[in-house]
Amino acid sequence: MENDPELNGKYLGNISKDFVVVAETLKEAAYQVRRRKISEYPIFVFSRTPVPVGSNFLAKEELALEWNINASYLEDFVQRGLILEDRIDDFKGAYKDSDEFCCLFVVDGEFQNFVFIPYPED
Repeated sequence: MENDPELNGKYLGNISKDFVVVAETLKEAAYQVRRRKISEYPIFVFSRTPVPVGSNFLAKEELALEWNINASYLEDFVQRGLILEDRIDDFKGAYKDSDEFCCLFVVDGEFQNFVFIPYPED
């Protein structure tokens, strides 16, 4: 579960553009998910079109973004069969410190992948 080179080349630039706008909001949301003991593994779904994963968090039209952003977490991904039971430990092992990195699940048509983006430093 490394950052995929295809993702880096094709998507990272325009994801980063939107990410900078919403980074503080995502960081606070991830903190609240952990603080409220919902999950230790928050995930934000970035998609160009609405997807039925997680809860609608930030609509692209509201903030003039290229991506819709849904809020989710590991256990939701497992329930939906997006992460298989026997791969949970792999996911947890690859998951980066959520105080420093944001876990994104990028969905664009048939392309789907995880990426971890560092939050901008204060």
